[in-house]
Amino acid sequence: MRRNIFFIVFLFCVLGKIVAQSVTVDAQIDSLQILIGEQAKIKLQVAMDAKQKAFFPLFSDTLVKGVEIIETAKPDTQYLNNRQRLLITQEYTVTSFDSALYYLPPFMIRVDNKTYQSKALALKVYSIPVDTLHPEHFFGQKALMKAPFEWGDWWGLIACSFLSLPLLALLIYFIIRLRDNKPIIRRIKIEPKLPPHQQAMKEIDRIKNEKVWQKGRSKEYYTELTDTIRAYIKDRFYFNALEMTSEEIIEQLIEINKTEDISDLKLLFETADLVKFAKHNPEMNENDANLINAIDFINNTKTSEEENAKPQPTEITVVEKRSLRTKILLICGIIIFSATIISTFVYISIQLYDLFA
Repeated sequence: MRRNIFFIVFLFCVLGKIVAQSVTVDAQIDSLQILIGEQAKIKLQVAMDAKQKAFFPLFSDTLVKGVEIIETAKPDTQYLNNRQRLLITQEYTVTSFDSALYYLPPFMIRVDNKTYQSKALALKVYSIPVDTLHPEHFFGQKALMKAPFEWGDWWGLIACSFLSLPLLALLIYFIIRLRDNKPIIRRIKIEPKLPPHQQAMKEIDRIKNEKVWQKGRSKEYYTELTDTIRAYIKDRFYFNALEMTSEEIIEQLIEINKTEDISDLKLLFETADLVKFAKHNPEMNENDANLINAIDFINNTKTSEEENAKPQPTEITVVEKRSLRTKILLICGIIIFSATIISTFVYISIQLYDLFA
């Protein structure tokens, strides 16, 4: 009796293990008959132990000759029996464009290096019936219909057009400022207007402190020095010395101040002309002497009212200098705005092509 009971228990354990490890493969098709161009779905299911691994067949574009695969869905996994069993479902969407009865061979599934197969399927594809006895039912090609006007199709283009106009204007402004070597935004600096002799002495102090003649830049030194004297003469004696030659300035000064000795100033202008036009290289003491001549001329010709005068009401000076960093930022801004405008016009062109194509 004990022997029989032990045998029955052993048999149940073996059968339970066999059932737990069994693999089943099933294939179904949702429609056995379709028209040309219609679609059918094939469902392939594999039930197996949760620890096993299954490998489904791979198809390129056709299941069999004449039956094309349109889409292969992602496998759906479902656990059964307290996660001891696993059910995997794979769907294939197929179609055909030739009327015939197609035999779909069994699907081959490999589970843990062992191959299983499903049952075979069949698919009947019918052609569309044509009533040849009533040809009046055939209609010719329809004419092209004009799409109705919808504001929703144009709002994107209108918005991009309005956006591109200020961007284009800003780009042109940046290019002009870069070409003219001017800053993007004009900085206004308020400075007191000094009397002519004070303004001239301020410039001469700057020239003296920079000492450009000691660096071999004599032409720059004499150009700045004579320009300062010319600006002083213009504001002090009220004639446009900036647009006159050295000889004309000397003649005009002699005519105004007949008692003043301006021989030192004449020597300064003559030396400056030789340096600027004849590549004359003056000595160090000659440069110092001409600087002293310029200072003496200003001190000898200034008026007592100017010396004691307070700064007059302020004048506006526009600062037009630009640093290298600002120039780089300006160029980068031009590049970015150019790319934005080009992208906007490309987008508008594509949208117009899509609307009228």
